[in-house]
Amino acid sequence: MELVTRNYWWPGITRDVGKYIEGYDLCQRMKNRMEKPVGKLKLSEVLKKLWMHLTVDFITKLLVVAGKDVILIVCNQLSKITHFVATTEGTLAEGLANLFRDNVWKLHRLPESVVSDRGP
Repeated sequence: MELVTRNYWWPGITRDVGKYIEGYDLCQRMKNRMEKPVGKLKLSEVLKKLWMHLTVDFITKLLVVAGKDVILIVCNQLSKITHFVATTEGTLAEGLANLFRDNVWKLHRLPESVVSDRGP
């Protein structure tokens, strides 16, 4: 600010210079970080069994076909083999458990972990 105000002045100079510095690439790369440094990365565990670690997600807001408008996706994390199950948007937790039982568990047994993005 001192260097700029030696030769220039206008209303709002402090704000304008602050905005310029915030967007300046070199300042962004060289400024001190206030957050704590992150720890060492942990290695992911090596998956050894099929269908023991699953990811689950929904595709919603689809056109209604045969009374179904949502697709439940269950994916095996090791092999990336996926089951697609058609359902409705009004399916509750009990209905989801039944879909999982009838389409995944009966074919592959109960998994050790299930990961979901917990979206709407």
